[in-house]
Amino acid sequence: MAIVGRDAVVFPEVVAVADALLDPAMAQLAWLDSGAGRPRALPADGMFCRRLGERIGRPWLGPLAATDYGRPLTSWMGSVIRLRRSAGGPPGYDNDPWWLRQEHQSATMAGQLRVLGKEKKAPGSGRMWRAAVPAEQRTLITRAIESAEEQLLQLRGAQTGPTADVARQLLRSLRHSAGLIENAWKRTALVAVNAGMPLEEVAQWAEMSPDALMNILTAGQEHSG
Repeated sequence: MAIVGRDAVVFPEVVAVADALLDPAMAQLAWLDSGAGRPRALPADGMFCRRLGERIGRPWLGPLAATDYGRPLTSWMGSVIRLRRSAGGPPGYDNDPWWLRQEHQSATMAGQLRVLGKEKKAPGSGRMWRAAVPAEQRTLITRAIESAEEQLLQLRGAQTGPTADVARQLLRSLRHSAGLIENAWKRTALVAVNAGMPLEEVAQWAEMSPDALMNILTAGQEHSG
């Protein structure tokens, strides 16, 4: 029913957000949040996201959108910033602000039904990733990967200025990205084991011993609890 009814309602906020993103003043706020001529990571309390929340009458949206890295809105901001800095993305990465990753594009109803049918038929450990891993965990892994990617893209062209400023920015941003990647691979290893993959195989894929992997996963679960 969720698939069939997905497109039944169009929220007015979608129109309001689109109108805001077409406003050059909003692009200027994103540019200022990025540090303009002195690149920095996008702040969690940036002017762009605060103003966006005000424009659509959802004050809570600002802080939420500002920390939701790797999603379409922050990808739009990243594209605007890179275009102003004349900094291209890596091969295959489009700097068009209106370009969407394939996973963010709306899937057709028929396509989603085909995927569900295929997952239902696949037996045992051969089940598709979407069927074996809960949606919440898939989302957390995807967001961690996308967040790390977006953070690293913001560092393109950031190696200008005083040595102390550049080193501080690079080290803080790289450390944050490394933490996101570490979070993603730990979650991936955990859901793979929970989905029925042998611990020895998962450890081999992660290039570590089974005992070491088990210790990491156990410590992670205790910390989460």
